Amino acid sequence: MADNFVWYELMTTDAKAAQAFYSKVVGWKIQDASQPTMAYTLLLAGEAPMAGLMTLPKDACDAGAKPAWIGYVGVNDVDAYAGRIAKAGGAVHVPPTDIPNIGRFAMVADPQGAVFSLFKPVSDMPPPPADPATPGTIGWHELMAGNGENAFAFYAELFGWTKDEALDMGAMGRYQLFAAGDSAIGGMMTMPAQMPAPSWNYYFRVDAIGAALERLKKEGGQVINGPMEVPGDDWIVQGIDPQGAMFSLVSRRA
Repeated sequence: MADNFVWYELMTTDAKAAQAFYSKVVGWKIQDASQPTMAYTLLLAGEAPMAGLMTLPKDACDAGAKPAWIGYVGVNDVDAYAGRIAKAGGAVHVPPTDIPNIGRFAMVADPQGAVFSLFKPVSDMPPPPADPATPGTIGWHELMAGNGENAFAFYAELFGWTKDEALDMGAMGRYQLFAAGDSAIGGMMTMPAQMPAPSWNYYFRVDAIGAALERLKKEGGQVINGPMEVPGDDWIVQGIDPQGAMFSLVSRRA
């Protein structure tokens, strides 16, 4: 079985403001899950935890880190995978580290600079549910890479991801869907020239894209693309939250 995303986390400069924004725009419920040494918030769709939210550490801000969503890929050996990434030309930004009673993680980047995390929980942790009918679930994973073909080769070798359908995007290039098991969970392509750096982007399901777009704007977010219809009968909007983190919304309804 291919490795898959098992968690999503927003690192932000204003946790309270971010909680209010995403609860209103996406519809997530807020649940405190703080540890003695760290404030932490769970974001839930119904009763199912979908993602986490925390304040960027001061040392990370001092080093230039900006608010961003991070995806966690579940693996059986964080240390071994981090070593493989470094050997392949990637980076290890946070070395393998234990989170007491939670698991072990490392924050890494692929050879082109897109950041994600590795994670091994202390107990079985299936991916959060992806249900087109349920707002708040995770709808898609998208990599804008420096070179799409090279990026796919890296992730295929690392995680066992396989090619699904490929879409011709005209002048924008080829959009390669990838699967972690039986069905596609995301897409990769060479990023547009105006993008500053390769990055992962995550799509959160909402009730209807038009209504969510209005909530996004009302709560101080910025729209960078959309709404637009995409293959698979979905509508999407790509945006930036008030603290500067990029995210996307997806819905079966316009």
